[in-house]
Amino acid sequence: MHSGTTLTQFIIEEQRRTAGATGDFTSLLNDVVIACKAISNAVNKGALLGVMGSLESENVQGETQKKLDVITNEIMIGANEWAGHLAGMASEEMDDCYAIPSQYPLGKYLLVFDPLDGSSNVDVNISVGTIFSILKAPVAGRAATTEDFLQPGVQQVCAGYAIYGSSTMLVLTFGHGTNGFTLDRDIGEFVLTHPSMKIPTETKEFAINASNQRFWEKPVQRYVDECLAGKTGPRGKDFNMRWVASMVAEVHRRQAAPAVRSQPDGFPGRAGWRCRHHRPRAHPRPDARRPAPARAGDPWLQD
Repeated sequence: MHSGTTLTQFIIEEQRRTAGATGDFTSLLNDVVIACKAISNAVNKGALLGVMGSLESENVQGETQKKLDVITNEIMIGANEWAGHLAGMASEEMDDCYAIPSQYPLGKYLLVFDPLDGSSNVDVNISVGTIFSILKAPVAGRAATTEDFLQPGVQQVCAGYAIYGSSTMLVLTFGHGTNGFTLDRDIGEFVLTHPSMKIPTETKEFAINASNQRFWEKPVQRYVDECLAGKTGPRGKDFNMRWVASMVAEVHRRQAAPAVRSQPDGFPGRAGWRCRHHRPRAHPRPDARRPAPARAGDPWLQD
């Protein structure tokens, strides 16, 4: 028998503390959780279900899609399109935002997700995950447009990720603290195991895709060079470097072991950079706009 607070209990208690709560958000988050459980099962079965390997298609990032990318995308859509909580969805696996089918009512929230982050690792049994964010729709009950999704990170209602590894965990925040829940497969429930997760402001470890070093901007290059210089450099201590090509796995490691995780995408022809740094009080997946290490509480961290 499990002991501790279940995710269902945790969400309901949060709802009680929110003035004017109608239960719509609680129901939506429950649908997201159900999808994560189904994805965990698909990832866990792997080759037994014949779902390993790549397709000939690419996603919006130009990455080759895995069979599980498409399957998990369908799981997320199927679990969330029908209940009437959403005005639209957007997925990394789709070129355009997903319109809620006409037979279902439209709601007041938007759901953004990457159904299987790090899917290049599924064939070699490395941890992968699901990333999601819930936003308020600018106009409730109206079909969402692409522009509706382009909101500052601080306007997120909820953000989180599930990680599928030696155990399945769900880490999420409502904007005031981050909590981790582990799936107890005996009862089919997530149980609170990592309350009030924080990343210390000091680190001795960082993760970066060094294969793109020739594309890095100078501030990123300088920071990494200082870390690699170790005790003989300006930072005066040795750093370990990791890179597993799964953002969820990297971020979760940073939640457990203080570090900086950065993915500057400096490819020719690809607009902009995705340079992510994670610090306390940020949503689990904030997108930073500048390459210097983030500081806790910086207002730009989620914008």
